[in-house]
Amino acid sequence: MREEVRHADNEKIDLRVWRRLANYAMRYKPRVIRTILVLAVVSGIDLAYPLFSRYAINHFIMGETIQGLHLFGALYVLMVIIQGFCVFLFVRGAGRLEMDMSFDIRQEAFSHLQQLSFSYYDTTSVGWLMARLGSDVARLSEMIAWSVVDVMWALFFAVGVVVVLLAMNVQLGLLVLAITPVLAVLCMYFQRRILRQQRIVRKANSRITGAFNEGVMGAVTNKTLAREEAAQTEFEAVTGELHTAAVRAATLSAVFMPLVVNLGAVATALALWRGGLLTFAGVMDLGTLAAFISYTTQLFDPIQSLARILAEMQAAQASAERVIDLLDTRSDVQDSPEVIARYGDLFHGKRENWPDIQGRVEFKDVTFRYKTGEEVLRDFSLTVEPGENIALVGETGAGKTTIVNLVCRFYEPTEGEVRIDGTDYRRRSQLWLQSSLGYVLQSPHLFSGTVAENLRFAKPDATDEEIREAARMVHAEEFILNLPKGYDTQVGEGGGKLSTGQKQLLSLARVLLADPRIFVLDEATSSIDTETEALIQDAVQTVLAGRTSFVVAHRLSTIRSADRILVIHDGRIQESGTHEELMALRGEYYSLYTHQYRREATQAALE
Repeated sequence: MREEVRHADNEKIDLRVWRRLANYAMRYKPRVIRTILVLAVVSGIDLAYPLFSRYAINHFIMGETIQGLHLFGALYVLMVIIQGFCVFLFVRGAGRLEMDMSFDIRQEAFSHLQQLSFSYYDTTSVGWLMARLGSDVARLSEMIAWSVVDVMWALFFAVGVVVVLLAMNVQLGLLVLAITPVLAVLCMYFQRRILRQQRIVRKANSRITGAFNEGVMGAVTNKTLAREEAAQTEFEAVTGELHTAAVRAATLSAVFMPLVVNLGAVATALALWRGGLLTFAGVMDLGTLAAFISYTTQLFDPIQSLARILAEMQAAQASAERVIDLLDTRSDVQDSPEVIARYGDLFHGKRENWPDIQGRVEFKDVTFRYKTGEEVLRDFSLTVEPGENIALVGETGAGKTTIVNLVCRFYEPTEGEVRIDGTDYRRRSQLWLQSSLGYVLQSPHLFSGTVAENLRFAKPDATDEEIREAARMVHAEEFILNLPKGYDTQVGEGGGKLSTGQKQLLSLARVLLADPRIFVLDEATSSIDTETEALIQDAVQTVLAGRTSFVVAHRLSTIRSADRILVIHDGRIQESGTHEELMALRGEYYSLYTHQYRREATQAALE
């Protein structure tokens, strides 16, 4: 799978992206406003400290008096207490904002992923998605809740310092502020280079996550092919790219921050030199000089904070682009606003408006191409009557799975129509159709949890007796009762504690519990032993009874009882009929069947 990356490769911070993310913070507008007000108080108190020092030097030290010292001390302590309480409020508010934003973004992203069509997952790796929902969201929530809020403090304080400096001495204040254009040039120079390296870091991190996933999922394959060394070499290449880019980004940041600090030291030296001359000349008193030096030193604290936040925004820009890219991805299969208004969306179906599904399926002049441009079907037409059992056979890549995926509306026709009960299914909601579908895959997926919980995915309000009845009907109860805790046995991640055959039987029981009108069985017996296949075949007959069904067959012996068998070749129906009719035709199906029969007979003899 290739990695989905759609963001523009510019080297500037895209404020539109950050505004989009800031909207998540503005969902908690009262809390944000309270936090900003608290920061204004904190910065105001920070501005007052040097003025207190100036008063202390001029009044107590130079005036050689302690008159009013107690009141001065009480006011100073009161400011410290107020500021400490405000800092507490800020930390609590920003921390809650970070957690709330992470929750909201992840909830929205996960919900969005549920609505995306199969084509998105065809071209997007699991590692890429895991990196977006994991580290990227956490990083962005932290940035907006803490760093971007810190910008408010820095701006409040920097503006306040500039005003006070110019109020105390315009000439000396302008001398200090002359350093800021140099700082602006440095910021512009470094931001582009740091951002470029950080983009490389994030891309490499996504590939590493994907490589970890493939390494874990493919561990057995690597061992059986004795390619551990090759896998290690491939992983080292990916991590090496990340290491190189990360070191370059860290080096640029390491150069950038000291330059800002040194510029602050230069400004302080200029203020001390010029201010000292003014003090000796009697133009400026000692307390004012001390306050001026203090403000000059502190002026570069918010500037350094702004520079740090700028660097962090540069580092997080790539993450922000990718998260927004995920949230903005449009599904290839969407219901129209008119359909949603009448029938509901994927999460909120207006079931009272849903017509009953009888199960008649029609392909009318359907052409289908994948996003890569590969054409699978061309002018494909087919009519399936309610309750009819259709088997699809043919070589790999002929279009069998594409046909059933179109039936399920996991994809939509590029041209032509797929009709359910005589109506183009695009005039009904996805949930309307897919609530009446049963789909059993070649590699069935179970969720972490118990056997009973997995069966209830099909019908959350199913009683224990309904669950047991469904399991009995597909011959699954015997093995379930032999499990350590029966129906309460944990199946493990992906059903890893069960065999493929056991998972298939549970999948069939789950489908039976859902009572779908249209059923799809995609090569469900291709990876199991003969004994389990017999159980599944008997279970399949129970599940298919009275339902429109499509069976993609691997073992042709399993579809002999199908109402109609379609031989698919290059996206077209090459042959159509019952097993007996196609065998009598002595065409492609006859060739496939006899060849497979001889192969299985030979294999049985060898065993």
